[in-house]
Amino acid sequence: MKKLLAFGASNSSDSINKQLAKYAASLFSNAIVDLLDLNDYEMPIYSKDREKENGIPQLAHDFYKKIGDADLVLISFAENNGNYTTAFKNILDWMSRINGKTFQEKPMLLLATSPGARGGSSVLDIAVKRMPFQGGVVKGSFSLPSFNENFNVEKGIISNDELNNQLLEIVNLIEL
Repeated sequence: MKKLLAFGASNSSDSINKQLAKYAASLFSNAIVDLLDLNDYEMPIYSKDREKENGIPQLAHDFYKKIGDADLVLISFAENNGNYTTAFKNILDWMSRINGKTFQEKPMLLLATSPGARGGSSVLDIAVKRMPFQGGVVKGSFSLPSFNENFNVEKGIISNDELNNQLLEIVNLIEL
């Protein structure tokens, strides 16, 4: 079985992006899913001075290794002022000190959702363009608009059939 690393790029305890990542990961029937919580990887805010004084935190090495061990990386991006959350950006910054090709040429499925009608499309656009520079091979992307109207939290699934089918089509195109 292949290994799928999935996470919501947010440190919110009730992250809607973690819920979407968990659901999307479940659509890969031939994968062992490792669902991460960014709260388990909280580190000091990156700075050259901190790196010089203390080196790269072990948690950055641990996260980097999780990526290296995966056959597919699935990230659902939370949008914070039109960009990545600070929690995700800080992990990315620390890992980039290990290797600028942070995602180690791994195939990636990039997602985003938000309560609004744009579904985190600003941060998703940024991620789709940026991840190749970070060593990610973007195989697909999907934005779920209006999370509260289109996702059944109790069942943990996309409740809008049309949107669900769009995601299924993308998942089916990704060989794992």
